[in-house]
Amino acid sequence: MVTPLPEEDAALERELVKNALALASKRDVSWLLCVCDAPLNPAELKRKKLQKKTIYAVSSQSLAGPLLEQGYRVVVMPPFVYTRQERVKVSILNAISQEIVQTGERVVCITGRVPGRNIDTVMRINIGEETEERTSMNLVDLAEDLSTQLLEIVIELAMKIGQEGYEGRPVGTLITIGDATNVMEASRQIILNPFQGYSENERNLLDPQVRESVRSFAVLDGAIIVREDGVVLSAGRYLLVGNHDLKLPLGFGARHNAGASMSYETRAICVVVSQTSGTVRVFKGGELALEISPASRRL
Repeated sequence: MVTPLPEEDAALERELVKNALALASKRDVSWLLCVCDAPLNPAELKRKKLQKKTIYAVSSQSLAGPLLEQGYRVVVMPPFVYTRQERVKVSILNAISQEIVQTGERVVCITGRVPGRNIDTVMRINIGEETEERTSMNLVDLAEDLSTQLLEIVIELAMKIGQEGYEGRPVGTLITIGDATNVMEASRQIILNPFQGYSENERNLLDPQVRESVRSFAVLDGAIIVREDGVVLSAGRYLLVGNHDLKLPLGFGARHNAGASMSYETRAICVVVSQTSGTVRVFKGGELALEISPASRRL
């Protein structure tokens, strides 16, 4: 049940929604993305001919069902607490993954506080023009067996580690994602596992609160192992990989070679942060698939 808004907030919401619908009605806008659990007025959407280009991003499958029956496109967000910006980003990434939204399209997004609707934010996003959107499109091609959202979360975490380090000093790390059974079999623990004994919800990277904890363990020797569903299995793992002629660029050290080799021996994707430069590199199938350099380092 949606709690009624105070009249002042309700008036502001009506004005924001009115302006957002006017923007979304323009010919050069491909989609209206509503990141909220309470649907907009169907009559208003029909009057502005927006029904066919409205996407809802909701917080549960039960909310998605009725909207799908009405013919709307719907994406469902994981049940965690996100900021407004994170909700929009997760929603767009899911829409890209489902091939609803394409490169070059323009999207008008509305969102606000949750639960309910309480819309207080309007954004316009050009898919593929911003660095983040270009990276998202690349990740859709990379993911295959993985959630694109999870892959982006890990890369964002890696970028933060590369840019900010830990407690003012540069940090390098290696994170493996997916094919966790084979990765665990091809590695061994070199320290006590800091994630042992916690429930899976308490160590799932889809929860923003878990990511800071994971970041703090990046200072440990060894790799962080993440399962296909985002659950962190272990930190401080030594990867037992063989010697392979992978033709990597000159200058890559042991961490990069270990990540590349593990991605070659298993179906895991390996994300490596360079301690020297903060650059994030993604390996798949033994090859360098993506490289992201930090704009600056806060060290």
